[in-house]
Amino acid sequence: MSFIKQKKKSEEQIKNIILIGNPNVGKSVIFGILTGQYVVVSNYPGTTVEISRGNAGFHGNKYQVIDTPGIANLLPMSTDEVVTRDILFEEKDSVIIQVADSKNLARTLLITLQLAEMKIPFILVMNMMDEARERRINIDFKKLSKMLGTQVFPTVAISRTGTDKILPAIEKADVSTYEFKYDPFIEDAVKKIEGYLPDFPISKRSVAIMLLSEDMSLNKWLDEKLTPQGREEIQGIIRDTRKRYPDPLEIVINKERLQNTDRLIKEVAVIEKAPRKGFMYNAGRICMHPVWGVPILIAVLTLMYFFVGKFAAGTVVDFFMGTVFGNAVEGTGIINPFIARVLESIIPIKFVQDLLVGEYGLISVGITYAIAIVLPIVAAFFFFFGILEDSGYLPRLAIIANRVCKWAGLNGKAVLPLILGLGCGAMATISARILDSPKERMLVILLLALGVPCSAQLGLIMGMLAGLKSYAFFIWLFIVLGSMILVGFIANKLIPGETSDFILEIPPLRFPSLKNIAVKTLARIEWYLREAVPIFLLATLFLFFIDKVGILQIIRDMAAPVMAKILSLPPEVTDSFMMGFLRRDYGAAGLLEMARKGMLSNNQILVSMVTITLFLPCVAQMFVIIKEKGLKTAVAVAAFVFTFAFIVGGLLNFALNALGVVL
Repeated sequence: MSFIKQKKKSEEQIKNIILIGNPNVGKSVIFGILTGQYVVVSNYPGTTVEISRGNAGFHGNKYQVIDTPGIANLLPMSTDEVVTRDILFEEKDSVIIQVADSKNLARTLLITLQLAEMKIPFILVMNMMDEARERRINIDFKKLSKMLGTQVFPTVAISRTGTDKILPAIEKADVSTYEFKYDPFIEDAVKKIEGYLPDFPISKRSVAIMLLSEDMSLNKWLDEKLTPQGREEIQGIIRDTRKRYPDPLEIVINKERLQNTDRLIKEVAVIEKAPRKGFMYNAGRICMHPVWGVPILIAVLTLMYFFVGKFAAGTVVDFFMGTVFGNAVEGTGIINPFIARVLESIIPIKFVQDLLVGEYGLISVGITYAIAIVLPIVAAFFFFFGILEDSGYLPRLAIIANRVCKWAGLNGKAVLPLILGLGCGAMATISARILDSPKERMLVILLLALGVPCSAQLGLIMGMLAGLKSYAFFIWLFIVLGSMILVGFIANKLIPGETSDFILEIPPLRFPSLKNIAVKTLARIEWYLREAVPIFLLATLFLFFIDKVGILQIIRDMAAPVMAKILSLPPEVTDSFMMGFLRRDYGAAGLLEMARKGMLSNNQILVSMVTITLFLPCVAQMFVIIKEKGLKTAVAVAAFVFTFAFIVGGLLNFALNALGVVL
């Protein structure tokens, strides 16, 4: 009797290269090398959250390259691991590249043994060999290759050392010949379960072991592939086997795998002696010290303040705004006055002139804001952030932040999506998936919507605050962080669910590579120009038309009491808040231009910066929240954030006036 449901017509097979590996081992770098496509490279574990796909070719053969999320095990314990395992289940005609950290053989070989069980062709790329050598770890790659029965070779992907061997090796990739036996009772159960399973891209033995490990994520797969009777037979085998061991079968199986990895390591790896603890090692420990790490963090923030806020938002923006673009009405600068003169001579139509270089002109506002104001600040921030990424400082920041995060029901791992929010709030909201519990994901999504400005907005804020007294920036920082901690603390009490333990691998602190930082910065600038500039133009066009038909003035009049009585801001600020919903940096750019024209006092600048930081997330981030948590939750988050922003801004305005503070 057959217990297997009949298959439908098979799909056309394609050649795939699937990148598998632990977090933070260089998969994304190798993906970029193979495909020529850029993927952000970070020393922080868990960067690869979504699946990246690209094309590669060698000797006339074409491949689809799939970059999977970083995993610790192919027996899924998280969403990332389920996604990676499912790709191996679904993708046919695949070759695996296991990318490994050469200095962490134990966790590497745990995955290697599972790939060997799956009987999928794979090669083992031992990356980060430079760091392994620094730690005096010697690996006999030829012996390891012979024992595994698959190709193994060392690389340093960040400098492309050894990566030229990957594609040639793919053509010769074969199934590993390494085999090992489990306890006899488990082996007997595996053979029985195999008899009920259909053919699949991975071996029946591998699937049987997953089922014995009580992988609950396979329940849906069992329903689709097996008849109810076949599934019940398998469950009976699992129940009978479970009775023979005091520990859960998952633990029994994992222990035996780990014993095999230990035997392999003893055969192929030798540590000559304890590595020297040099300057970078000691500096790395100091950076995450509970006491000394705090002044280092303050120093980092101060450097960023001067580089992004003072230099980029001050000197560079002044040059582009005053000298390069200028003002068509005042006749200053080069580009805008020149375009205005050309339009007057060839298109003497007032409507067209206003559309391009008027008060809300596509060139005088849309392009000028995007290129002259935001681009220099964004570029400076991306460069500085690249240094923090490439040096390995960000995981240490997570250690420092762990205690504070606990107050909000989170742990230091939550710092990753919060930091990614400084790049793009929408992408950071998606990256919240790396957190281990629904409660933590909801808390991070709320905090991202509340108080994490994107890179462009943060740079503009720093630029505006740099023109005030030195402590203004720290007042803004204190209020924003304090608001996030307060809201997180209260939300932690109200949102049901459990939080997870804080487990994080800390990469070594290293001197950043200028070339790598330059590549990242240029790629992010390209992303900004591609994604942000069109939105700037659409938002400007929207402002232009609602201004022409009189709607903008009506909105200003309606918002004036709130702006004047609560925030003590002029009604024109309403324009910036409206545009901030479409694109957060556009809103901040509008406030910066008002400040440059003398339309805002120093106190008003601080109040407006605090309010717009805590203001609604941009429309793109709202759509992602809807996708992740549903429309009802997204509306509730938006309503809360909107109200909270004006309450905090109003309280700050009241405090400044009551205390007689003049910035």
